Amino acid sequence: MNRIEKIKTHQDKLNSKYKRLIEQAYNFRQTDSALSDISEYKAIKLLNKLNRLKYLQRETYQSAI
Repeated sequence: MNRIEKIKTHQDKLNSKYKRLIEQAYNFRQTDSALSDISEYKAIKLLNKLNRLKYLQRETYQSAI
């Protein structure tokens, strides 16, 4: 497995976790706002990681060409 594939699999894993956290934050919004905020904060941190991975994947892909 080369570097681009590793980045892609890690990106997919983080993306599914991000979606789960966003859904969890939405569901908690009506019952417990503190848990909703915590889930949303974790999702934002994951989104930041995803954006960095997207940049890294683009850099790696461009250098491979």
